[in-house]
Amino acid sequence: MIALKIAFWICLILVFYTYIGYGMLLWVLVNIKRLIYGKQKKRELPPDNELPEVTLMICAYNEQDIVDSKMENTRQIKYPKLKVVWVTDGSNDHTNDYLAKYHDVEVIYSPERRGKTAALNHGLSLVKSELVVMTDANTMLNPESIQEIVRCFMDPKVACVAGEKRVAARHEGQAAAEGEGLYWKYESTLKRWDGELYSAMGAAGELCAIRRSLYEPMPENALLDDFVMSLRMVDKGYKIAYTADAYAMEYGSADLTEESKRKRRIAAGGLQSIWWLRNMMNPLRQPVVAFQFVSHRVLRWSITPIALLLLIPLNVLLVFLKAGNIYTWIWVLQLVFYLAAYLGYLLEQYGRRNKLLYVPYYFLFMNLNVFRGMTYLRTHKSSGAWEKAKRG
Repeated sequence: MIALKIAFWICLILVFYTYIGYGMLLWVLVNIKRLIYGKQKKRELPPDNELPEVTLMICAYNEQDIVDSKMENTRQIKYPKLKVVWVTDGSNDHTNDYLAKYHDVEVIYSPERRGKTAALNHGLSLVKSELVVMTDANTMLNPESIQEIVRCFMDPKVACVAGEKRVAARHEGQAAAEGEGLYWKYESTLKRWDGELYSAMGAAGELCAIRRSLYEPMPENALLDDFVMSLRMVDKGYKIAYTADAYAMEYGSADLTEESKRKRRIAAGGLQSIWWLRNMMNPLRQPVVAFQFVSHRVLRWSITPIALLLLIPLNVLLVFLKAGNIYTWIWVLQLVFYLAAYLGYLLEQYGRRNKLLYVPYYFLFMNLNVFRGMTYLRTHKSSGAWEKAKRG
């Protein structure tokens, strides 16, 4: 029974720490740092004539329906030295035809679809600007986004800047979009605190920027190109800065079936990335980075979902063995949680949603897709291309 109890408490602590405890600890550490060094201040931008040239690189595959909207949004960006480059990877619709009418836009075209990583490698091999901001065709940037990113690059230790991802729902009650939006609010808070402690742990491809001279071409089968690209720079001793003042807005997935496609790919890419970046877990190399990487990324994509699953049989065994009232109460709480998740699922199936019930449902939905991601990784080892999820 002692072994069962030890296994149970290890699993419970892992689940708590991964989803709640790390955020609490991070908040404490950030506030201690503020007390010692003061709160971080924004760096001053140089005059317009001294600002560096920036290339906005948009990777696209069959995005004819969004080209004009994206270009309209791009025209609203307030930055005097901005070049716009589209990298159209294997597009066989009218994306290139639509782009042809924008004479100040450079189009880098590859007839073969090899995935976003190949498109990034291709585009970055031809771009000349030292600062490159990467975004997706279906995400809209705020007008001040580029200048806020450049402000972060005023720190020479910053090799990558992660903007904030914001998710909108086209209509009220769109469960996938609202669930994804809630998740990203939580994730953005952790990124902000990570960045303030030392470095954000990865950048989202919806809006991230790099120093081109520090970029290393990635294997074309990379499933999370943005994550691997940015963490490689941290592994070299640089930092990823996070700024909520530069944000990318996009609509969430049309429904949870479409959202599952994204979550499976992200989970598979997470497992792939953990293996590729395994040296970053060594605390003797960069202790703070190892702590952040394991706490924020590794546990969530590997051990913790398994621990969450194991809590069920372990708890049942301890209750039947009459190990103590505490195990009975924890089992009751587990039953309430899973019942709430199931009710949240039923309501979503009928097009209705209760926010209180949807949180446990979406939490389990994300963790279930980690296991689906394991299968996805086995079947997508040789390609970085993926099926696009339909947006709402």
